[in-house]
Amino acid sequence: MSSTGLDQLYLYHLHTLMQRTDRSLAATGFDALVVRAGSPPTQFLDDQDYSYKVNPHFKAWVPIVDNPHSLLVYQPGIPPQVLFYQPDDYWHKPAALPQEPWTTAVNVIAMPDRSKAPAHWAKLGRVAFIGPRDGFDAAEADSVNNSELLTRLHYDRAVKTPYELECMRRASALGALGHRAAVAAFRSGASEYTAHMRYLEACAQREEEMPYNNIVAYNEHAAVLHYQHLDRQAPTPLRSFLIDAGAQFRGYASDITRTYAAFPGRFADLIEAMNRAQLRLCDEIVAGRDYREVHLSAHRILGDVMLEIGLTNVTGDAALEQGVTGVFFPHGIGHLLGLQVHDVGGVMGDLNGGERKRPEGHPYLRLTRMLEPGVVVTVEPGIYFIDSLLNAAQKDAAKRPLIDWDVVDELRPFGGIRIEDNVVTTASTPENMTRDAFHALRATADEVG
Repeated sequence: MSSTGLDQLYLYHLHTLMQRTDRSLAATGFDALVVRAGSPPTQFLDDQDYSYKVNPHFKAWVPIVDNPHSLLVYQPGIPPQVLFYQPDDYWHKPAALPQEPWTTAVNVIAMPDRSKAPAHWAKLGRVAFIGPRDGFDAAEADSVNNSELLTRLHYDRAVKTPYELECMRRASALGALGHRAAVAAFRSGASEYTAHMRYLEACAQREEEMPYNNIVAYNEHAAVLHYQHLDRQAPTPLRSFLIDAGAQFRGYASDITRTYAAFPGRFADLIEAMNRAQLRLCDEIVAGRDYREVHLSAHRILGDVMLEIGLTNVTGDAALEQGVTGVFFPHGIGHLLGLQVHDVGGVMGDLNGGERKRPEGHPYLRLTRMLEPGVVVTVEPGIYFIDSLLNAAQKDAAKRPLIDWDVVDELRPFGGIRIEDNVVTTASTPENMTRDAFHALRATADEVG
């Protein structure tokens, strides 16, 4: 799709967002909305700022992700105003006013002096403010991040507009480029650090532009679910590689994980079995499906994979019932994805914020909603060899005999496996944005070759 086509989708997106916001403002008794882009916090005892992350409520309206202190003012029936912060500053280069075609749908106003901003909403009636509290010190307490208003906006946000879906497809395409570069670095014997840098280079994004910190884990490090270090030297021997890394396009995220084996064997066979299992789970992302059932289905399917590979001696149903799958798969099967990597509203049952409970014994599941068309989720089954969980299971008289500890010892040095795709809920065949992105990348490579 061309940039022109994307900007046409943006017009429809903005119209949809205005309609949703109008309903939410009316239901909560507000006449207008002001959203702060946010600002980076300053480091303790220093004059330098931490990396800036834009308020997701701001970038839902406009694709401006890199200009702190800007604001958006919206009154129902009138195009939004963007107060674009543009100070007279010789220490830093002020941002240029955006000139892209999407700007014709909003009123972009240069704002050199932040103290003048309140004049833009002073006569709009009862105003709701969304963003860091310190920017709205003079506002009434119940008008800043009003919980009822936020609940309604968060619930609606789960269903993506066509514009949002296209942005996420493009984020997936960038992520696929990064993954291809990182695995090439791994195959060449490069370090975690080098694989990470190759990823950023391929995506043409800086670390602070990533939607989350890349997880680049070799060998046993893959057993740490949110592994955060980057070793500068590759280990010897090099056995496995788990990379969980995404990208952003116009503020929308992709979230992709792949795992690779350095050589054939049981671990490589387990990756293949996990890949087949993950694709089966992706097929379950259809409208009307309870995502809690997808999670429990993942435990049953992974339990059968564990039996197939020799890790356990019970079926998936029995492994779930007796808590054995949780030893190797301790997290949820996935979460909502969009403006944030772990997008909001995952356990909401309705506009009023009623909670849909997690299944008993599964406290880390981030998504419990019924799926409907346009909802984007991650599907990320994993099997890990985590020392603390394995040690606890070995001391458990009920679980210990159900696990083959010789196979555990064989696979423990590989760390673990996770395979994650970003999938759009549909009424029929789900759209797998991640697999589509990798397929397109391979097709392009074949054409070039």
